[in-house]
Formats: sequence, C-alpha cells, structure tokens
Amino acid sequence: MRNLLHIRDLRISFNLPEGRLEAVRGVSFRVPAGRTVALVGESGSGKSVVSQAIMGILPRSASIDSGRILLNDPATSSQVIDIASLHPDSQAMRDIRGSRISIIFQEPMTSLSPVHSVGNQICEALHLHRKVSTAEGLSLATEMLRLVGFPDPAKAINTYPFELSGGLRQRAMIAMALVCRPALLIADEPTTALDVTIQAQILKLIKDLQSELGMAVLMITHDLGVVANVADEVVVMYHGEIMESGTLDDIFKAPAHPYLSALLRAVPRFHMKPGERLVPIREIKKRADGAFLAQKAEQAVSADPTILKVEGVTKKFTIRKSGLFGGGKESAVLAVDDVNLTVERGECLGLVGESGCGKTTLSKMIMRALTPDSGSITFTGGRPGDSETDVLALHDKALMNFRTQIQFVFQDPFSSLNPRMTVGEIIAEPLVIHGIGDAADRRKVVEELMGVVGLNRQHIRRYPHSFSGGQRQRIGIARALALRPQLLICDEPVSALDVSIQAQVLNLLKDLKKDLGLTYIFISHNLAVVDYIADRIAVMCQGRLVELAPRESLFRAPAHPYTKALLSAVPEPNPNQRLDLTALMQGRASDPTAWPAPFGIDGEHAMTMVDLGGGHQVRARADAAPELLLCRPQPVLQTSTKV
Repeated sequence: MRNLLHIRDLRISFNLPEGRLEAVRGVSFRVPAGRTVALVGESGSGKSVVSQAIMGILPRSASIDSGRILLNDPATSSQVIDIASLHPDSQAMRDIRGSRISIIFQEPMTSLSPVHSVGNQICEALHLHRKVSTAEGLSLATEMLRLVGFPDPAKAINTYPFELSGGLRQRAMIAMALVCRPALLIADEPTTALDVTIQAQILKLIKDLQSELGMAVLMITHDLGVVANVADEVVVMYHGEIMESGTLDDIFKAPAHPYLSALLRAVPRFHMKPGERLVPIREIKKRADGAFLAQKAEQAVSADPTILKVEGVTKKFTIRKSGLFGGGKESAVLAVDDVNLTVERGECLGLVGESGCGKTTLSKMIMRALTPDSGSITFTGGRPGDSETDVLALHDKALMNFRTQIQFVFQDPFSSLNPRMTVGEIIAEPLVIHGIGDAADRRKVVEELMGVVGLNRQHIRRYPHSFSGGQRQRIGIARALALRPQLLICDEPVSALDVSIQAQVLNLLKDLKKDLGLTYIFISHNLAVVDYIADRIAVMCQGRLVELAPRESLFRAPAHPYTKALLSAVPEPNPNQRLDLTALMQGRASDPTAWPAPFGIDGEHAMTMVDLGGGHQVRARADAAPELLLCRPQPVLQTSTKV
C-alpha cells in the first residue's frame, strides 16, 4: 500500500528561557493513502507538535532538529516532497497547507473568526488555492456545507460561528478544511469538547467524507474509544517517543508495551466488576493524617435518608431579539421543565444529558445561583441541630450559611481558578468569605486539604498556571471541601482531562465520598464515566427528566428511547463493539416530538414519571402506565455494528 505520508526519525525542540526542551524524539510512522491512523497519547506527549510540523505551523520557539516528513501526493507532483526541508512561509509550503493537507482543531469556537460569516471563511480557503469566481466559490462552499450535514446550507453561508451549536461549528470547520479536497486530513482532538451523541455524528461524518473524497486521516486523540471506532492503524506516543504501533487489532487485542496496557486499564467502561477500580498510570499519593478526615463522624447523623428534594422545578429564560433601531421581540426558552427528584444521603446521583438539556441550570437553582419560576427545593442537613430547609425561602445570612453545606466543582479546571491567587489563597478563600478561623487555622486546613487531594504541601505558594490540568482540578476539589460541605455538585469535572488523569480524579472522588461521608450530584454527558461513579442515574433531555433508575437497571434495561440513544453513542475501547449510529444519524434522538408512543410529546396527553418497579421510573403518557408495566424493558444486548 502506497504511503501518502512517511515521517522518519523526526526530532523537534523548543528554545525556552529555561533552556532547550526536546518535545519530539525520533518519531517515525506512516499514513497510508486512504486509511486512518490514530496518534494516541496523553497531553504533553508531543502529538499536536507532530501535527504542527506536518502543517508547517510550529511556534517560532520550535525547530525541527532532524528527520524527514515525506509527502507522496501524485496529485501535485511525481516527486516525493520533504515538508521538513521547506520554509513555513515558502510558496511550496503554502501550496500544500490547506490544499493537500488540512487540519481541524479541538475547539471550533476559538479556531473560527467571530467577525466573519461561515461562508466567508470557507470561501477564503477556497480562493487561496483555486482560481474560482465569487459565485463559484459560494456554490462550492454551499455544497460542502451540505456534504458535512448542515440542515440548511444556503442559510448557513450567511451565519456567524456564535449563532451555531458546538456540533455545527465543528462541521463548519470540517467544511473549511475539506473544501479544497485534500489528500490528508489531520483531526486534532476534533470531538473532545462535544457531547457523545454529537461526537458520534462527527466521527461518522469524517468516515463518510473520507470514503467519498478518498483522503487519508491522521486522528489525534487520547480517547481509546474513538480510536477503536475509526482507526486502521494506531501509533502510541509518550514523552515525545513512540511506545508502540500496529494495526487496530494488534493494539487492542495484544498490547505489548506496559504504557499502552496502562492506558487501556484507565478507561471507564461498561459492565465493570463490582468493586473494580480504574488503574491510573500514576496514582495520587494522598495523606490521611490530620483532623480533616476525622470529620466524618460528625456527618450523616440525621434519621432522614433524603438530603435534597426537588419538586416541580421549572425555569424559563427570556431572550430579546433587538431590531435595528432598538426594541424587538421577546421569546421564552424553557430550560428546566417540571423536574422532580430526590438525593439520598451518602449516594452519588448521576445527572446525564446533552449540552443544553438543563443539567447545569438545575444545579445552579439547587445552589440558589438561579431562582426557579416555580417548584420547591428542600435540603435536610445531617449535622446536629439541622432541620429541613426551604432553600428558595433563604436570604442574606441564612443563604450564606446554607452555601457552606453545598459546594460546586466546575468543568474547566483552569478558568475556574483565579490566576492571580496562589493555590493556598484559592483553597482558603471560602474560609475567608465565611469568616472561619484565623490565618493560622486557615493555613493548617489548606495544608491538610492539599494532602487529602494528593498535592504537595510545599507548593502552597505556587500559581495555577504551574500545575497540570489534573492537578488544577484537584485544587478545585480541595477548595470545594474547605467548608466541609455535605453535598458536592460536580459539573463535568473530568470532561476536559486525559483518560489517565480522569481515572485519578474519579478514584479520588470515590475515596473522598467514602472517607468524608459526602453526597454527590455528578453531572456528565459520558455514561461510561457515570456508570463508574454513580449509584443512581437521572437522564435529562430538553429540560425534562426522562428516566431515573439505579445504575444497574438503567444500563441493563433502559426504557426511554433517548436513554437508548445516549447508550448507543458511547464509544467503547473495543474494536468488536463499534458504535451503532442508526438512531443518532437521523438527528432526532433528542427531539421529543419524534419519540415513539407513549414517550413522545404531542401536546394532547399529560406526561408523568411512570414507576416500573425497583426505583426505575420513566417519563411517559399518564395513561400508558399499565402498558409499560406489562412490557417491562428487556436487557440491551451489545451490538457490533460497524461505523
């Protein structure tokens, strides 16, 4: 098989103020024509640096010390071109970049210009490399938007990136990368920031376009589930070197290198054995000394097993579309619709659904960062003297005191930390706000907390930028624990992390739950992660709670069509269990009007949560309860439908 791209002994270094850093050390691999090669590894392994070298877009501080990047593209030349020998600003490199080799990045919002329309940005790439008129360019751009699955390509030409969802923004980037019909597409973490359903659609889209355009794909990712679904060959990197490479079956069925075996053990997967733990590549070394962990005895003394009760909570947001001379029309968006649920003391309730389904809005109402339009939220503390509290009736000092009992762990471990504050100041900030202890007491609590979450106490004066993503997330967890809360709301706390760091944080959260007697609401769109950490799972779609069940029941026998669609979209690190995209590719998995009876919403029948027994509830028509009880959902069998 002809090699479209062949990298031989590539070495890349960075000249930094601290000295020379060798980021890529002797990397060699190939990308066959028309095939997909996955470049796998953790953050900092050198994957993206290799892709930047191929595109000729390395930072100014970087240089290629040695090696060759050979492009054998018969469409442009009968000779093999060594990209490593070309100047990045040369005409020869500009002819290759964007025309014969294109790239799509991880975050589409920061990669697209916010002040230019989607059509302008696609046409710009086209006019740089092909002599076409303005009308021809718009026609070709519209056709490419149709190919990548835009519902209305002609209208999308004139839209701006901020008007599009995350999935459509990524499709716009793919259209811009493919409009010149390149021979090689480099996809650098193209689905990391997307929901599992949108991720599945993008993976299917890339696969379909690859077949239609006859191009090769270099997929850069740390998600082994994605690799198992799209790759023909796999290259595993660690600290700038290749640890192992081979075909998909070789890598998954007979991993030879300990690093690859360790990566596979760190990935959450369905049907793990009871008590089985993820095995991170580097374990967190926690310190169990100090008084902080001894606080568990003061928790959970209440006889009431329910710590939080949410009843009939609804929230609408009003959006004003302003006109040219002011004014404009107002429209209401229903963010949360009549949600009812309880959280039991000491459990982890998983809250899952796609972006925009209302998960975070619901959590903010529980925290009283937002006030619902209707409904009630009741919190029952477990400390001596605690009584049932009407959360929505709290104000001023009472509300401040309530917030010591519920704390939040955010999704982005970097933007949620103040870059101008040291780690010690960040963790101590809740104590300062609530006036707890003096400076010496706070210092002691901060040091103990850093030990609890596995951070070096000597780094108390460091700033967030000097920590890795996983360490920053542990700082956020330590800050949330400072006030010794009873309930912790974790909003996508591991979605931005590599699988190995994700395993560290998940294990840490499980241990803290046990050691401190905590209760969790764990928000995520990844059901494999929720399966690992949660006791019960609530599924939300379009602001509504559609299914609620113990973890075992939900995964063994899901009842709602939306839950089944979510399950079918989670990529497993197993080439024999590839994604079944039938329901997802119809694009209506999250459309309540498209769900079959008795789950669909038609405006005529009242909807309610039907009890299927064993704590399993599903949202359906009120008159369908007898029918659902007679036709109990059967266990879902694993499929092996190929993408």
